[in-house]
Amino acid sequence: MTIETVVEMAKDALFLILQTASPLLLISLVVGLIVSIFQTVTSIQEQTLTFVPKIVSIFLGIILLGSWILNTIVEYMTQLWNDFAVYIR
Repeated sequence: MTIETVVEMAKDALFLILQTASPLLLISLVVGLIVSIFQTVTSIQEQTLTFVPKIVSIFLGIILLGSWILNTIVEYMTQLWNDFAVYIR
């Protein structure tokens, strides 16, 4: 296995992590922003108010996007296993 192969595998793995995590992070960011605006407008400064909507939205995001995330990761792992003979040379 060459250094270029290892770097390519690491690059692909990092891109996969960004690709699969970014939708859930964006959902959390948007919900957090909306809750922060709501807290500012209403002057409610309850700390737990930010966590519950984020957790619920992340769970909904996992329900909606979970199959896509799982399929993407499985495709990457299948590609790695299929190319395993190339890697051990």
